[in-house]
Amino acid sequence: MSSVAQQLINWHKHHGRHHLPWQKSQDPYAIWLSEIMLQQTQVNTVIPYYQRFMQEFPTIRRLALAPLDSVLALWSGLGYYSRARNLHQAAHILVRDYQGQFPDTRETIQQLPGIGRSTAAAIAVFAFQKREAILDGNVKRILARYFSIRGYPGNTSIQNQLWQKAEELLPDNHCHGEMEIYTQALMDLGATVCTRSKPSCTLCPLRQGCSAHAENTVDQLPTPKTRKLLPCKDAIFLILMQHHKILLQKRPAHGIWGALWCFPEVEIGVNTNHYCQQQWGISIGSSRTLPALNHQFTHFKLRIHPQMLHVISSTLDVCNQFIWIDPIEALEHAIPVPVRTLLKQNVLSHNDKLRSAELSL
Repeated sequence: MSSVAQQLINWHKHHGRHHLPWQKSQDPYAIWLSEIMLQQTQVNTVIPYYQRFMQEFPTIRRLALAPLDSVLALWSGLGYYSRARNLHQAAHILVRDYQGQFPDTRETIQQLPGIGRSTAAAIAVFAFQKREAILDGNVKRILARYFSIRGYPGNTSIQNQLWQKAEELLPDNHCHGEMEIYTQALMDLGATVCTRSKPSCTLCPLRQGCSAHAENTVDQLPTPKTRKLLPCKDAIFLILMQHHKILLQKRPAHGIWGALWCFPEVEIGVNTNHYCQQQWGISIGSSRTLPALNHQFTHFKLRIHPQMLHVISSTLDVCNQFIWIDPIEALEHAIPVPVRTLLKQNVLSHNDKLRSAELSL
């Protein structure tokens, strides 16, 4: 066994995380769910979502039978919604092609939607005790520092070097749960000690052999991606209100916020009153513009200009694409974060004021 592997296994006994809700389980479904939720999301954020999800959909079959709307509603607020859509799609494939059973090899697992090589390897290790290397963001950071590998880890040549090192460090003898302990130790070290900023090098079990620590270059590795100025897009969100209800529109299945319920969106410069009348047969009375709201995606920034519009009359044919809904009920639906923010900050308080005024008459 490599000295690194042995050091990490020994370290994890006393300093690793042992009480996360998905640990001490070899249920591949539970492990799969946790690994997907943990992609680009902090553990503390994931835990309550994971617990609610497992309670609602405790098996692959239950997940496959659930409407996508229900899955997205439980995911609402966790972000990166393609993860939820891929989970749902993969559950269908597992029921259809694997009789609801999870495949037990990394290569086969990796063929499922939304599962890359590292995630597939983690599932294979924790659920099936396979000898596989992982290379998530935490592990890339550890290896880049330990071996002083310069260059952005997203570049193919650098990533190949990191995969090679990850394979070299694997324990040779993976009996007695050592493979699982080693893999979890890597994850824990990156999450709690070898962190992106302000790493706790004095607490690191690998500091004696770490090249970046010896060269005093820890803060320079891994090499960051060259930052580009993100483009900014402006859009108007129409908060259409009638009889204390709001209008939500389901977004297309693919693209930003795919299949989520959102306020209708129009481009800047559109005459919203005229647009509502022409597109949906909705007549507008009073309207007011709310403060702008900023939301950042991976590749661009969105500046939202909300307009609250009071509906006088509507001939809109409500179907699968539109719903009139009470704002409180809307919070239980699959809605993106900006919609949730606007509901809480503006719509609910506005409705409360209207109801109070009506009661005083």
